[in-house]
Amino acid sequence: MVNSTQVSFFTLSAYFDTGLFKYLYFMIILSLYILIICSNLLLIVVICMNRSLHEPMYMFLCSLFVNELYGSSGLFPFLLTQILSDIHTVSASLCFLQIFCVYSYGGVELLNLAVMSYDRYLAICYPLQYNTFMTYNKIAMLIVLSWLLMFLVHTCTAYLIVPLQLCGNIIQKVYCDYHSVVKLACYDTTMNNIYGLIISAFFVFGPLIVIFYTYMRILKVCFSGSKQTRQKAVSTCTPHLASLINFSFGACFEILQSRFNMNSVPNMLRIFLSLYFLTCPPLFNPVMYGLKLSKIFVICKSLITNVGC
Repeated sequence: MVNSTQVSFFTLSAYFDTGLFKYLYFMIILSLYILIICSNLLLIVVICMNRSLHEPMYMFLCSLFVNELYGSSGLFPFLLTQILSDIHTVSASLCFLQIFCVYSYGGVELLNLAVMSYDRYLAICYPLQYNTFMTYNKIAMLIVLSWLLMFLVHTCTAYLIVPLQLCGNIIQKVYCDYHSVVKLACYDTTMNNIYGLIISAFFVFGPLIVIFYTYMRILKVCFSGSKQTRQKAVSTCTPHLASLINFSFGACFEILQSRFNMNSVPNMLRIFLSLYFLTCPPLFNPVMYGLKLSKIFVICKSLITNVGC
């Protein structure tokens, strides 16, 4: 039986020898990371610097973009290092830190999307009382709670997995994740599984119920409301729904892969899909919101034009 304190590193077995192609993969991943940083930072600066965008919807978007930077920074530097390395190992402390970053990113993302759906629900269903309901104090409280709750939850997660007695150190993925480490435990992990189910019930199904309820109410108002109400709903809810579907697709596959045997799926496809929820939303969201929301698009276009001149 191997104590967790004696496991000084983990081996990531999903990597395979790509020869000289590793330099091509490195450049592709590096380009994606630079694009993610630039696009998200641009929109954060635009929202913070323009008083016309100091509205609830844009404040929640700013929180979403900060989370995209946080999540991608928990993966990309690590991924770039591993691609160029001949030995794919990671220290135990760095592995646990990455687990904390990856899972807190996912939790904050889902809570942000739930808060944004609640904001759209108030704006469309209660337009006259919207400013009364959505005050700056309430905006700050919702954003802080989204981040603080996930940080507290996954700090508890870390306390559950760090002391585990492990009988191996091979993780069959390209990055560290909670279930891969728990599977290496030498003894019964019922407590970890119960904790995982409770967290899923509250912080996965909870936000999804909020999102489902708010959209049912929005649809009801749209069908009974004016053409202007429907146009407002479509223009502001379409990007949010696209973000939700995009993130949910990647997160669902990651949950399925961690819980079930996915050896029948080709290795390259399995790696791509496991990275999807950490790579595509940070790239997809700023581009989509920057193009779909006219206020942001006009300001970004003006800023880029002025820099070009």
